[in-house]
Amino acid sequence: MIRELVIVSGKGGTGKTSLAASFALLSGQAVVADCDVDASDLPLLLGPRLRDRREFWSGKTAVIRATDCTGCGVCLGLCRYDAVWRVRGAGEIAAEGETPNCEECESCLRSCPERTNAIIRDMMGLGGGPRSAEYKIDPTACDGCGLCVRFCPAGAIDFPDRLCGEWMISDTRCGPLVHARLTGAAENSGKLVSTVRREARRIAESENRPLIIVDGPPGIGCPVISSVTGATFALTVTEPTVSGEHDLERILALTRHFDIPTAVCVNKWDINAAMTARIEDQARKAGARIAGRIRYDPAVTAAQIRARAVVETDAPSAEDIRRVWGSLEFEGDSIG
Repeated sequence: MIRELVIVSGKGGTGKTSLAASFALLSGQAVVADCDVDASDLPLLLGPRLRDRREFWSGKTAVIRATDCTGCGVCLGLCRYDAVWRVRGAGEIAAEGETPNCEECESCLRSCPERTNAIIRDMMGLGGGPRSAEYKIDPTACDGCGLCVRFCPAGAIDFPDRLCGEWMISDTRCGPLVHARLTGAAENSGKLVSTVRREARRIAESENRPLIIVDGPPGIGCPVISSVTGATFALTVTEPTVSGEHDLERILALTRHFDIPTAVCVNKWDINAAMTARIEDQARKAGARIAGRIRYDPAVTAAQIRARAVVETDAPSAEDIRRVWGSLEFEGDSIG
């Protein structure tokens, strides 16, 4: 049976990627999946050698065909994401090439997008007629809802698939790594996370690897949900701060909702021992198990600069990480 350990946290910077890299080295037989597709950091520690690279296409984006656009402005009136740009014209009155009293409020466009109102026609006639209108759609602002495509009177808006990023399979010193990169301002990160997990499972099955270690994204949003659903076990990493306590409460509610056995690890526990004890007590009450504590250790940063997992160094916290790894188990069967 292939087991899947997902490492998550309520926010970024708690140390989950450092733990994931160390666990991958300690396991030696796992497939590693970096599901933090917005900011993939595991490759920085594991030195991947690229095996395969694939494009990730998901969702759609609207594109106006300038040759067929009549300049009616329907798309401008409908778009709630401010993705439609008025390049020039847009129906303002052209009196010798200028519009003396027009404040470019676009009210006439939004109330009468096809300029069929008799008063507007009269104003156009008196002013010398409208300038040719020209519109474009900002692909980073377009949400891909398709409303402008559906209601464009001229049918002048295309709706092609969107290239949202890429996903890769690499070889590392601790085994296969599946990772991805989401294009800036692209959506559908949850779907890309699902793709990464699916490929990690395929590799685990084909190479007879019993464990998948997932470095999940921070927070509790769609990418996190895509990371934890169906997982065997979750390890939540937090810090002994007020925000860490609050974030842990939210992430435990999430794993509890999806009925995923969860353990908690407090990183840098010794900077606030009282808060650490309080967090662990609340975690137990929420049904989570305590996997251990990791001390504050400046040597962790030194290891990261050298592109090494902490357990590959003589950092004092390396022994703490080994103990946390050894404590992980599911239904009485040790993962570590």
